[in-house]
Amino acid sequence: MSTDEARAQRITAALEHWKADLLQLSHEIHADPELSGQEFRAAQRVSNLLEKAGFGFDAQQPQLATAFSARHGNGELVAAFCVEYDALPGIGHACGHNVNAAAAVGAALGLAAVAGELGITVKVLGTPAEETTGGKVELIKEGFFDDVSLAMMAHAGADDIVGGSSLAICMWDALYTGKPAHAALAPEEGINALDAMVIAQTAIALARQQLPAGSVVSMIVTEGGSAANVIPDRARANIEMRAESVETLRRIEARVRRCLEAGAHGTGAALDIREVGNEYADLRQDRFLAGAYQRALGARERDVLYDERALASTDMGNVSHLVPTIHPVIGYEVGGAVHHTAEFTAFGTSASADKAIMDAAFGMAMAAAAAAADPVERERLLAAKD
Repeated sequence: MSTDEARAQRITAALEHWKADLLQLSHEIHADPELSGQEFRAAQRVSNLLEKAGFGFDAQQPQLATAFSARHGNGELVAAFCVEYDALPGIGHACGHNVNAAAAVGAALGLAAVAGELGITVKVLGTPAEETTGGKVELIKEGFFDDVSLAMMAHAGADDIVGGSSLAICMWDALYTGKPAHAALAPEEGINALDAMVIAQTAIALARQQLPAGSVVSMIVTEGGSAANVIPDRARANIEMRAESVETLRRIEARVRRCLEAGAHGTGAALDIREVGNEYADLRQDRFLAGAYQRALGARERDVLYDERALASTDMGNVSHLVPTIHPVIGYEVGGAVHHTAEFTAFGTSASADKAIMDAAFGMAMAAAAAAADPVERERLLAAKD
């Protein structure tokens, strides 16, 4: 038996040992959905399992109330696994974050079984609020990725994919403030904030044709007056912008800002633009780690497609700009349902989803082990950290 085969056996044995706990973790998080930044019970469930497995918790913890940092081992090469566990309003775990969480924890437990022989420290980061403000970005700012050599997580989906990118994204809150007046007796005395919003919406709609390929601008009006006989003095919108790279996102932001300013200029309303949450960078997946994951899943009879196309947006993109990263999609039967729907939620604790957890955990643990055992890759990863 080769060294690689023996290592795979030890990882497999560790995963089998923790299988019941991992699936229970997934099912409990799924049954008890918590919104972004409020994932107290999910974070505690993950922490309890890590503690049971012998992981220690860093003396310094993240400022976010539902984030944490835990580790096992003391090797020079630090492999981080990011644990997501936030749900969506009204439809629960419609993005499969219960599967994401259990797979990341499983990978950490599997890798811990061989960490000593490979000189690895296994680090687990609880990363809340992926659906909204981006907990991973906050952990980056606080330095929790500073010692990390490589980072991983797997995302629930319908297919097995690795290598994909994601779209850079930002969100703005735009508020127009005008002057109220009676809409029939003295409309000329008012400054119509809703008119400013209509001008901006029209300008953005017309601008889309000239935006870079792959750009997405989404907009909803959340406030637009209180009564038909009063000139609206406040109008507010949420604007989401996506692009294939952070650099392209800057170009879109500049164009959209001018469209919003046009509304203010045309009506005399004041404009206030504020960023909502953190900006997400485009995802860049490491080719060696992706290939190692792909080969490992092949041993579990999964045909993982390598596809570099962009899929949605994630704050794991910000991590990938700092350290070598993979963010594969692990597939299970979802009956044709798509993410962020109640139909997708319904498949989150199926036997197929449970198998996806164990397979993704094995693939990530094996990929990290392969990088640690390869002298050239190990040196590359350690150099990247410095």
